[in-house]
Amino acid sequence: MNELELIVDLHQDGPRQGPGSSAETLLALQLTGLDTDRELQIADIGCGSGAHTLVLAQNTRAQLTAVDLFPVFLDRLEEQAQRLNLHERITTLQASMEELPFETGSFDAIWSEGAIYNMGFEAGVKAWKPFLKSGGYLCVSEITWITNTRPAPIEEFWQAEYPEIGTAAQKISTLEKQGFTLAGYFYLAPESWMEQYYRPLQERFPAFLERHRHSKAAQAMVEAHREEIALYQKYKAYYSYGFYVARKDRA
Repeated sequence: MNELELIVDLHQDGPRQGPGSSAETLLALQLTGLDTDRELQIADIGCGSGAHTLVLAQNTRAQLTAVDLFPVFLDRLEEQAQRLNLHERITTLQASMEELPFETGSFDAIWSEGAIYNMGFEAGVKAWKPFLKSGGYLCVSEITWITNTRPAPIEEFWQAEYPEIGTAAQKISTLEKQGFTLAGYFYLAPESWMEQYYRPLQERFPAFLERHRHSKAAQAMVEAHREEIALYQKYKAYYSYGFYVARKDRA
């Protein structure tokens, strides 16, 4: 397996493929003020195995289009949707978030938890904006500095990993320049990183290594994730995912 295939294999059995929680998905939904009794049209881009897709389906009457590049995640979402009797309101779509086949003004809301970084925040906002109806909402979580200053090691790490990391003020400015008005913002709690994402991930390491016969590539993958977890535990006071809820006010 190549590196990307190993990453997918490591994460395919996880309840989430990144930090987050049902409570935070619901808080973002509340901040939109959308009428959840309407048959809203919502796209969840980079949905993974669909933890947030299912929460949205369970708490609205929306029709949801769940988009991911990897069919293994979509298969898991379809299984869960069937089990929860939500399959008639969730349509899965295998597609790149950079080449979405949607028509202009298709959605009341576009959702993306922990995935927009694959395009870059500004590029994602620009690309997805046309798919929203006027007055529709963009709801995205994005890696964000939560202090104005931070130690050099964590600054250097994130500048190397994702140069577009910034403060909430910088992200909000980007949204405003693209014709959005902020409806709400919060950042994810440490529990959403550790209990909802990292601890289940750690529990899967032994089985992952066993599947891959403790190959050098698999061991390197696990070690990289262990280092990421240790980094978060040491520097969690300085960064998190910021959740941005913004209304489209102009074309």
